[in-house]
Amino acid sequence: MEVSPNLSEKALQDYALIRQAIKGDEQSYAELMGRYRDTIYFMMLKMINNKVDAEDLTIEAFTKAFKNISFYSPSFAFSTWLFKIATNNCIDFIRRKKADLISIDVPPPDGSSDQDSSIPLSSYTLDPEEELIREQKNFLMRIVVDKLKPRYRQLIELRYFNELSYDEIATELDIPIGTVKAQLFRARELLYQIVKNSKDKI
Repeated sequence: MEVSPNLSEKALQDYALIRQAIKGDEQSYAELMGRYRDTIYFMMLKMINNKVDAEDLTIEAFTKAFKNISFYSPSFAFSTWLFKIATNNCIDFIRRKKADLISIDVPPPDGSSDQDSSIPLSSYTLDPEEELIREQKNFLMRIVVDKLKPRYRQLIELRYFNELSYDEIATELDIPIGTVKAQLFRARELLYQIVKNSKDKI
């Protein structure tokens, strides 16, 4: 595969990591994620202004990129390819979420204006996260999830292995949904740190 002569030094380093990743070196995946995770996260956060969804979309972007990494062409920078995947996935998420909200927007039954005319709920059956959940199961989480504290491990297992919604997890554990989202966000942060620091263990 021909490498573009216009690639920067960083892009060439990325390509070297990609070649190793394709051969099955999981640490190379972790290093690629470490290079761009914060940038992707803040880009997602700027687009949707929701920390939990931005974290989910960040994971999805890397999962989708890594799933299709053998199709990456070094004729352009890996970062360009990754950002395009992340942006397209986020746009798709916004469209789906908007469609979900519109589908349950209904006028007040008595025609009054002092009642809410919409119910701001998301449909988990249409969440793009569900489309990628099987790939996420095979991603680095399975390698490191057992290293988490029991409360975080349980949340990860319920969300990603058992595929429960936030509402279902809140009911299952008898805790507020806000607590579920906050602790899942923390659990994902811990998973990332474990992966990032596991050079000799992965």
